[in-house]
Amino acid sequence: MILVVGAKGMLGQDLMALLGDRGHGIDIGEIDITSPESVLKVIGELKPEVVINCAAYTDVDGCENNIETAMAVNGEGVGYLAMACRDMGSLLVHLSTDYIFDGGKGTPYVEDDAPCPLSIYGESKLAGEMNAAFAPEHLIVRTQWLYGLHGKNFVETMLRLGAEKDELTVVDDQIGSPTWAIDLARAIVALIDAGCRGTYHAANAEYCSWNEFAKAIFEEAGLNVTVRPMTTTELNRPARRPLYSTLACDKLATDTGLHLQSWRDALRCYLELRSK
Repeated sequence: MILVVGAKGMLGQDLMALLGDRGHGIDIGEIDITSPESVLKVIGELKPEVVINCAAYTDVDGCENNIETAMAVNGEGVGYLAMACRDMGSLLVHLSTDYIFDGGKGTPYVEDDAPCPLSIYGESKLAGEMNAAFAPEHLIVRTQWLYGLHGKNFVETMLRLGAEKDELTVVDDQIGSPTWAIDLARAIVALIDAGCRGTYHAANAEYCSWNEFAKAIFEEAGLNVTVRPMTTTELNRPARRPLYSTLACDKLATDTGLHLQSWRDALRCYLELRSK
C-alpha cells in the first residue's frame, strides 16, 4: 500500500487518481505530521510499504513571518515521518523545491548541486530534505512552479485576472519550468516503480519566465490580455526568490525512461482537461 499524506491537496489528489487501488490517502484531521505521536500511531497502524509526503506549508511569503510553523511542517514533520518509516521499513518519498537553490548558477541545477536557500521557505524545505534522510529508504523529489486542478495556482490566478482586466504586469526576470501536477505525479510513481532512491528533479521540460508563462496562458485560453514586464525588485515581495532555478531532469529520464513533456504542451493539456 502507498500512503499519500496530504491526499486532499493539489498533488495529493492527482496522485490518488493515478495510484488507484494501490493508494491510501490521509490528510489533516487524520494525521498531524508536527506530532511524533500522531505520525507513529498512523504509520504503525497502516503499515504502508511507501509513504508519499505531500503535506507542506507552501506560502512562500507567509513563511517569512511564521518561521516556527514553516520549520515545524516543512522540516521537523518530515523527520517524524522519516523515523516512523525507518521503524516500519517503509520507503519515504518527500517532495521538495527549487527554492533550496539561490538561482545564481546560470544553468539548470542538477541533483548534487550545493543548496543555498534565500528564504525561510527554502530553508525549511532544505531542512525537510535533510530530515528525510533519517529514513534508510528515502526518495526526495524536487519540483517547481506547480499548478493543477485541485488548488490555488498561477494559471488559475491569471485566468481569473485575465477575465477581469485587459492588461497585467508580471515579473520577467525569474526563470523556471512550470510543472503540471499530473505530470509530477507520473514522475513520482515512475520513480517508485523503478525502485529509485536518493534525490531526483521532476519538472516539465523547457523553461520560461513568469511573464512568458502568463502570455502563454492567455494565448492558449484565447484571452486578449497585454502582459507588461516588471522586475522582482519592483514586485518587492517579503521572501527572496531565486532568479534562475531551472531543474535538470536527465537523471529522472535515465533511471525511469520517463521524459516529461514541455511546459507549453502540459499547459495545453491542463486547459483542455479543465474545460471538460
